[in-house]
Amino acid sequence: MIALLCPGQGSQTPGFLAPWLELTSFREAIESMQEVSGIDLIAHGTVSDADTIRDTAIAQPLIVAAGIATMAALMDGKDLHDSKVSGIAGHSVGEITAAVGAGIFDAATGIKFVRERGEAMARAAALESTSMAAILGGELQAIEDRLSELELEPANYNGPGQIVAAGATAQIGELQANPPAGTRVVPLQVAGAFHSRFMKPAQSSLAQYANSMAVADPTIAIWSNQDGHQVSSGDEFLKRLVSQVASPVRWDLCMQNMIDSGVTSVIELAPAGTLAGIAKRAMPGVEIVAVKTPENLDAALSILYN
Repeated sequence: MIALLCPGQGSQTPGFLAPWLELTSFREAIESMQEVSGIDLIAHGTVSDADTIRDTAIAQPLIVAAGIATMAALMDGKDLHDSKVSGIAGHSVGEITAAVGAGIFDAATGIKFVRERGEAMARAAALESTSMAAILGGELQAIEDRLSELELEPANYNGPGQIVAAGATAQIGELQANPPAGTRVVPLQVAGAFHSRFMKPAQSSLAQYANSMAVADPTIAIWSNQDGHQVSSGDEFLKRLVSQVASPVRWDLCMQNMIDSGVTSVIELAPAGTLAGIAKRAMPGVEIVAVKTPENLDAALSILYN
């Protein structure tokens, strides 16, 4: 069983789109989503600096567009269902990419939805001074207890030995100054406390927008960040996309359920690298390909069609 992995915010780097735009199928997909979204995706993916593409309202559409365009490059005119792909999952905003790949909604709907998500989360982040930090190593219960003491929340369970905390900037600073035993705390360059109670305003805004969306049931397996389980209803997956902005990303459970479902190979879409690195530690024995540049397409295609 082959599954596609769709990365989330933080995976983008300045100029990462440049080599991809030489591929006709990729460029056409980006141009189409650029027109629909009203966001200059090509400029942001080629010449915008790190601070610009860190802006939530820009970063999220850029990442989703890149993932959707990577699928277009891999398929090159074919349908996803003509390949050996039988499942897909996304990390955080990557779940929107995954929803497009699974046929829950089309690329135009997806890029409009992520535009709304990014703008709503940016507005919520501006209300208070909040941040996030990765906690590496340590014992899970001790980490959760320490976060509770500081009124911080576990925002991402990324796999063994890696949890991301979210909350008030001062408390994140206290976590770094006095980390749980056996851990190392690394502050993240993000605009706010995503996947925490601080995103409740964004959740409410996104729920209103989602009421106008038409969805279909997924045509391939899709795993949810909420609990790692497969979701067979398009309506249910959309509800989870809305609630997910203010709740933890359970990527650890997604990976475990992929293994339990018989996944033997995973391909991470651009901008790739982060999820492939986590999978190498958490999914032993699974073949992993990170499509970081167009040069990696052949390795992915050999898995998809051979």
